Amino acid sequence: MEASINPSFYTAVDKAVTEGKKISMITHVLGDIGETKLKYILSTILGKVDRLDLMELLYTSAKELIVNSTKAAIKRIIFEDMKFDIRNLSDYEEGMKLFKSNLNERKFPSYKKKMKEFGYNVKISCSYTEGRFDLEIRNNFPLIPVEAERIKEKFLHAKKYDNLFEFFMEHGDNTEGAGMGITMVEILLSQSGFDRRLFSIYSSEKKNETIARVEVPLNQISVAKTTYEQLFID
Repeated sequence: MEASINPSFYTAVDKAVTEGKKISMITHVLGDIGETKLKYILSTILGKVDRLDLMELLYTSAKELIVNSTKAAIKRIIFEDMKFDIRNLSDYEEGMKLFKSNLNERKFPSYKKKMKEFGYNVKISCSYTEGRFDLEIRNNFPLIPVEAERIKEKFLHAKKYDNLFEFFMEHGDNTEGAGMGITMVEILLSQSGFDRRLFSIYSSEKKNETIARVEVPLNQISVAKTTYEQLFID
């Protein structure tokens, strides 16, 4: 059965795309309706700029990054429920044991209410200019140092793989999905002819946010960024 969406959503998206405005949606746990909305936003923008060939790259990247962001929020809920200090290394190690053993994507819906109660959400934003499409997935909390280090390692590790088959053959990383998500997005970019560094993660204590960003050029294939950094901590 198709997800039921208010017709005003489609009207608002069509109007925003015509006017070239950024489109954002906030979710706690992305369900069928959220996925349908995301597909419509992406396909409408890409249709407008005549780049529907980028649909698989952007939709799959968005889904992977949303899963990562949702897991990061749920991890904080588990830590707070168990009275663990996420910034204390021994507490973090103990909390991660519980997190790894208790979480899989099938359990996501059960955390939807708690995400609202704890004030956590995932904000998905899409925007485009004449030459570039920007996808942003935002958490309303910053990375802690141990997470930043792990993500830095995953960016380096992802460079080893030219395709997902190689990654799966070597190992599966189910810790938080971050390893899989980062590798997936990098490989998708590379196989689509883009520079892997068009994917980056920005975290700010001051702004209380973490943003995963994928910037895809619309008028050319391979674009190398001038910086080698992919993780930015403010």
